Amino acid sequence: MVDYSFLRNTITADKWEKTGIRRRSGIAVPLFSIWSKKSIGIGEIPDLKLVIRWASETGNTIVQLLPLNDTGFDYAPYNSVSSFALDPMYIAIQSLKEVNLSPFKKDIRDLRLKFPVNAKVDYSVKQEKINLLWKIYRRSYIKGIRKFERFVEENSYWLEDYSAYKVLKHLNGNSTWEEWEDGYRYKDLNKLTGFVKLHKEKIYFNYWIQWQLFEQLKSVKNYAAEKSILLMGDIPYLTSRDSADVWSRTGYFEMGLESGAPPDVYFAKGQRWGMPPYNREAIKKDGYRYFTDKLKYAENFYDMYRIDHFVGFFRLWVIDKNEPEESAGLNGRFSPSEEYKWEETGTDLLKAMVENSSMMPSAEDLGTVPECSGKVLWEFGVTGMDVQRWLKDRNNDCMFLDKDKFRWLSISTISTHDSSLLIDWWHHEIGTIDGLLFNRLMKEKGVPENEIIEIKKSLFNTDKSSYNRLLWKDDVKDSNILIDRLKLTPEKCHDIIELYRESFNEKEKFISILKINREQTQKEYGNGTISSDFVRTILDFISGTSSIFNILLIQEWLCLDEHFLRKVEERSYRINFPGIVNDQNWTTVLPLGLENILELSINKDIAGIISGSGR
Repeated sequence: MVDYSFLRNTITADKWEKTGIRRRSGIAVPLFSIWSKKSIGIGEIPDLKLVIRWASETGNTIVQLLPLNDTGFDYAPYNSVSSFALDPMYIAIQSLKEVNLSPFKKDIRDLRLKFPVNAKVDYSVKQEKINLLWKIYRRSYIKGIRKFERFVEENSYWLEDYSAYKVLKHLNGNSTWEEWEDGYRYKDLNKLTGFVKLHKEKIYFNYWIQWQLFEQLKSVKNYAAEKSILLMGDIPYLTSRDSADVWSRTGYFEMGLESGAPPDVYFAKGQRWGMPPYNREAIKKDGYRYFTDKLKYAENFYDMYRIDHFVGFFRLWVIDKNEPEESAGLNGRFSPSEEYKWEETGTDLLKAMVENSSMMPSAEDLGTVPECSGKVLWEFGVTGMDVQRWLKDRNNDCMFLDKDKFRWLSISTISTHDSSLLIDWWHHEIGTIDGLLFNRLMKEKGVPENEIIEIKKSLFNTDKSSYNRLLWKDDVKDSNILIDRLKLTPEKCHDIIELYRESFNEKEKFISILKINREQTQKEYGNGTISSDFVRTILDFISGTSSIFNILLIQEWLCLDEHFLRKVEERSYRINFPGIVNDQNWTTVLPLGLENILELSINKDIAGIISGSGR
């Protein structure tokens, strides 16, 4: 058994003492994907109490959430219009405080009928909720509500700018703030003061919505504490260019640049997210107040927080704003460009956040990771992320790592909100490489298009490839055969050889690490499907890793249920395809309501897996 007592000697020792130094298991939940009988159109904040109850009954002690910040009408949770404000679409109208809902019973009933639970989120529910909230607000008395007044007083540091931004955006036809007239675009204080007075009712309406959301999420945190469940929020590193944050704090951002990620084996062109990178000097000069203010508000709701894109603390991939969209993240650079600055840059920011918040941080340290990242996380006592399918021993034929080789100071998991789920990976990705990446690499080597087509036919089962993934043929048994069919020298195709080493025979390697025999393997997936017993083997493995925490997407815990598993094989419940704009991202809705999930027979099995792993 791993001795985690070393955490008492790290920079976050006080936070570990507060939460307890122990192995834990948890559930990662996108609120828009879950629902209860009381939900209207989308998962609502009080629904989280049912998730917490399920966590308690199954032995999980962490509930991790995706960001709940106001996304405007983009709906991507990592592209919010505020790092502080919560999204009104998650509000439960029937749980509003200090209002008389009697005159609105029919409106609420009609709204519920208009937005039943479907296979995908219908985000038009957001505006419909806001419309009804406006009607309720205008019939309500807010004067003399001390809790509301105190909320406005204590949160004016972000609430005033956010509310002014929301009203201005509405009155400007939802155009971006960079298109507003000068006095508002550049925050002329005299003009803005007059605007706020003129539109005081709408400004206070936004205050009121945020107060109602505050009360509902605070109630969830209190309930979690009663159940001894830790809530983990998600603090996006970046924010939308068209946001209240960037509009009100423009000096903190490099407006001529956009952030993204460099090309890698999963994204041939890299990624371009569009959010402006930080003016690090301005942020540092102000004592990192922007970041610590975010944490100050988040502390109302969470015990822990996930730092999105932690590697960006050290250096961020930036792209010129005028770079053509089709080149994605190809023509970018790291900022700062000097590698010797990276460790100090990231450490300074992390230190400010740790010293100014009682919450326990956790880092999403995925992607192209700088060497200094692991060292800093260890010194601070902050968990990173270990995703099972990406952990391989490159000195041992790229075999998957055994459970005792996972980092002690990490959160182990099977999938993330940006990856395929286990079932999708098994059926469509394992043993494959990115087709777009292969094409780009071959073109860079000067291979003509017609030859690339023929080479692909010789190397890959094109009829069994999907999602732009190329599945290796069984007869490409070693790198010599690969080199021969590529018709290139080993030196010229070393990158493709590495991709081959990583992915060829991957399914057999994965089965090997699970330590199940050939006869059992044939029984588990010989007919092309996965059985719930096979899922259990995988859950047993990931729960038994040496990582101090193990947090799995709710979808993957539920795959223990045979009925749910078959549904997942019929239709993907993947959350997001990074770098792709489509109507599938951030819309998946689970086929089971939370009341049904609480009654599943697999709940005892989940509890057994967790207790058996010592979590």
